[in-house]
Amino acid sequence: MYPLQTAAEFLATALKEFSSPALSTGATLDGEGRVIVESDLSVPGHPNIFVIGDLANPNANGKNSLPGVAPVAMQEGRYVAQLIEQRLRGRTVPPFHYKDRGSLATIGRNAAVADIYGIHVSGFFAWFLWAAVHVFQLMEFENRFLVVMQWAWNYLTWNRTDLLITHAPPSRTPSKETLHAKTEKTIA
Repeated sequence: MYPLQTAAEFLATALKEFSSPALSTGATLDGEGRVIVESDLSVPGHPNIFVIGDLANPNANGKNSLPGVAPVAMQEGRYVAQLIEQRLRGRTVPPFHYKDRGSLATIGRNAAVADIYGIHVSGFFAWFLWAAVHVFQLMEFENRFLVVMQWAWNYLTWNRTDLLITHAPPSRTPSKETLHAKTEKTIA
């Protein structure tokens, strides 16, 4: 790998916010609002615009899209980086193919489920595996160390860091009366 000097633009966003820029390129959206992309994850008709992660549906028929999980986005990101690098060298890259290595999900303290290469496990072992995989995905030793220490402290002290949303947040949009009152104060 080598540094690449470019005037590239990146847009990181959520599905609802992305629909407007995607539509301005003439991109087709599937029923879930994802952009139907080419096999190289580019927007049809725009070979230098790429969509990855849960915004992309790399299937031409718009069905059976990939799950909107981090491993998919990570593989797509590596693929697009390799694609750009190889294009600059005048080489081609085969179409993107997702390699499903399995799924992990924590379902509580000391409890998780895992399906890795067709092997199903649950309980404490799956929970420990879930934690280990997530720690090793972090970059740099310092980040790994800090996360392990925070998790260990929370585990030993039963400190719950979960936040439950039990009601709708208050509206951050001021009412017309509030805006009018603020305008009058400013003018006066």
